[in-house]
Amino acid sequence: MTNRTLTYCNLGITDYKEAWDLQKTIFDQVVSGENSDTLILLEHSHTYTLGKVADKKNLIGGKEYLEKNNISVYEIDRGGDITYHGPGQIVGYPIIKLENWQKDTHKYLRALEEVIILTCKNYGLDASRNPQYTGVWIGNKKIAAIGVKISRWVTMHGFAFNVNTDLTLFNGIIPCGITDKEVTSLKKELGKEINISEVKISLLENFKLVFNYDLVNEVNETELRTEKIYN
Repeated sequence: MTNRTLTYCNLGITDYKEAWDLQKTIFDQVVSGENSDTLILLEHSHTYTLGKVADKKNLIGGKEYLEKNNISVYEIDRGGDITYHGPGQIVGYPIIKLENWQKDTHKYLRALEEVIILTCKNYGLDASRNPQYTGVWIGNKKIAAIGVKISRWVTMHGFAFNVNTDLTLFNGIIPCGITDKEVTSLKKELGKEINISEVKISLLENFKLVFNYDLVNEVNETELRTEKIYN
């Protein structure tokens, strides 16, 4: 049996548009077989993103609010409604061929949730699913949002996991269009600043476990953009 290999790239704070363009490049390479399954972990500068079914009324912060907080807004091609991205939040972009794992969108979403649930467990937190909503929860508070695009059974977009996130910036939106739930973070739940690099390591290990990868090939951004890494 051929070993399953995951290409992993750990980026810092990255402009949303730049990361979206990078995703598209890697997506094309994974579809064509020029690149192996890839996981990108990064943080974004302040951004609100609206998914394909988002209600623009859920963006409640006006122009002045956006300018004051230096927040960019993008309408994008993932599922889901509106969410916030920013420093202190780890965003994960898995670009993987589901035909080499399971061609099942529902199972894929549940697997992404499992990665976050296991990572929270590593920090002593009892995270769970909510049967009504996609994402990961600590009690009644959402700690991770999930929104994906799947085309030709290859994935894009992914999850946003609040670690040291400034949660006040969720005040400019109705997160995921859900009016009766709060958001939270590892920092808020544990009462202290959390080492982002250590959380990324935990996420990578749990992603490898949940999706049954045998090998991880870590590359930098330049290598990710230019190399063709075959399975």
